[in-house]
Amino acid sequence: MALRLICCCLLVVALQGYLAGAQDKPQNPYDPPQKPQNPYVPPQKPQNPYVPPQKPQNPYVPPQKPQNPYVPPQKPQNPYVPQVPQNPYVPPQKPQNPYVPPSFHSCEVAQHHKIQCGAPIISAEHCDAINCCFDGRMCYYGRSVTLQCTKDGQVIIVVSRDATLPNIDLDSIGFLGDGPTCSPVGTTSAFAIYQFPVTACGTVMMEEPGVIVYENRMSSSYEVALGPLGAITRDSQYELSVQCRYIGSSIEALVIEVGLVPPPLPVAAPGPLRVELRLGNGECTSKGCVEEDVAYTSFYTDGDYPVIKVLRDPVYVEVRMLERTDPNLVLTLGRCWATTSQYPQSLPQWDLLIDGCPNLDDRYLTTCVPVDASSGLMYPRHHRRFIFKMFTFVQAGASDPSKKGAAAPDLIPLKERIFIHCDVAVCQPSLANNCEPRCFRKSKEVSGSTKKLSREETTVVSSMEVVITDPSSQ
Repeated sequence: MALRLICCCLLVVALQGYLAGAQDKPQNPYDPPQKPQNPYVPPQKPQNPYVPPQKPQNPYVPPQKPQNPYVPPQKPQNPYVPQVPQNPYVPPQKPQNPYVPPSFHSCEVAQHHKIQCGAPIISAEHCDAINCCFDGRMCYYGRSVTLQCTKDGQVIIVVSRDATLPNIDLDSIGFLGDGPTCSPVGTTSAFAIYQFPVTACGTVMMEEPGVIVYENRMSSSYEVALGPLGAITRDSQYELSVQCRYIGSSIEALVIEVGLVPPPLPVAAPGPLRVELRLGNGECTSKGCVEEDVAYTSFYTDGDYPVIKVLRDPVYVEVRMLERTDPNLVLTLGRCWATTSQYPQSLPQWDLLIDGCPNLDDRYLTTCVPVDASSGLMYPRHHRRFIFKMFTFVQAGASDPSKKGAAAPDLIPLKERIFIHCDVAVCQPSLANNCEPRCFRKSKEVSGSTKKLSREETTVVSSMEVVITDPSSQ
C-alpha cells in the first residue's frame, strides 16, 4: 500500500513535470519571434550612426564661413567703386562759382547794415543761388556788388560802399545811360540799390546762339586834383561790366571787373650823394598806440620793394643824411614830388612839399613830422620826415560818355607805380637862420623861406617803387 502511494506520487510529479514542460515549450517558440524584435530595434541604431554622417555636414557649414570673410574683401571694393576721393575733388571746383565774388563778395556785414535778399523764408541754397549771403536765419546782401536778373526782365544791382578800399562814394555811381529809372530805388549809409528794366540805362542787347545777352557798365566818378605838372586822384575808380544772360528758361547773372593794364615796371635810381630816402613800416601792436609814433621804428628794406599801398594809405617818408657825424649840420628839404618814372624830371609830377612846406593845392596836406631828441636818434637834425596820403596819377584818354561827375570825362586813373623824389641840402645854422622852413606865413617869403638858407651841399634823392594796388581787389 505504501509502495502504491509512492508510485502514485511519483506519477503525479512526473505528470506535473510533463505539463510544465509542455507549457514552457510553446512559450520558447513564441519568445524567439520576440527576440528578432530586439535586433529589429538595433537596426534603428545604425540610423544613429547615420546621423553622424550628417554631422560632417555641420563641419561643412564652416567651410562656408570662409565665404563670409570673402565677402568683406568685396567691401573695400565698395569705397573703391564710388571713388569717394573724386567727390571731394569736385568741391575745389565749387570756388569757381564764387570766384567772381572774391573781388566782389564778402559776407562780413554788421547786423544793423544787413538788407534782406529774396523772400523772407528762403533756403541757404536758394540764397546762394541769387548771389547773397545766409547766416542761418536771414538771406542778405554782402559787402560787394550784387547783380540779380529776374524772369520779368528786371536788373537789380546792390552796391556796398565797402566793395572797394577806399570806399566807393555811393552818390558817384552811374551807368552807360541816364534816365528816370537809373537812380537808386533805395539807399542806406552802407548800400545803394538799383532796379531798372534790362533795356534801360544804356543797356546793350546782344544775341548769341540760343542766348540773349543784356550788358551794361557800372562806374564810379572820382575827384581829380590838377597841378602845373600833373594831375592826381585819391578816390577809388571802380568799373564793372554786368550781364544778364537769358538761355531758354534759365537766367545767368555775370559781373566782370574792368581793369587797366599796368605799364612796364620801372627801375629806381638812387641819388648821387650819401643821402637816403626810405619808407617807415612800423605798426601798432598795443592798445592806445599812435601809428605816427611807431611808423618810423622800422623801415622797408631793399627786398621789400616794391612797397604796395592802397589809395589814401599813409606813406611814411624819411630822408636821412649818411656818414656825417657833425651834430651842427642840419638836413633840409626843398621840393619833394612824385612821378610815374624813376627819373626825377619825368612827367607827370605831383608836389608833396614845396620849399619844405606842404603843397597847399593838395587838400590832403602832407604832414611834416618833427624829429627831435625824443626820437632816440644820435643826430636828430640829420633826419627829415613827412607823411602823405597815397594817390594815383591820371592821364588824358579817349572821351567816354559813360563818365560823369566831378572828374573830366577824358582823365583816366593810372593804376601804376610811383617814385618819390626830394631836393635836399645841408645847412649850417646861424643866429639869422635856424635852417627850418617857415610855412603858412602871409608874407611874400612864405613859401620860399628856405631859399635864403645856406645850401652849400645839395642833391636829389629818390625812393624805390611804390605800387598802387587795385582798390577793388581788397
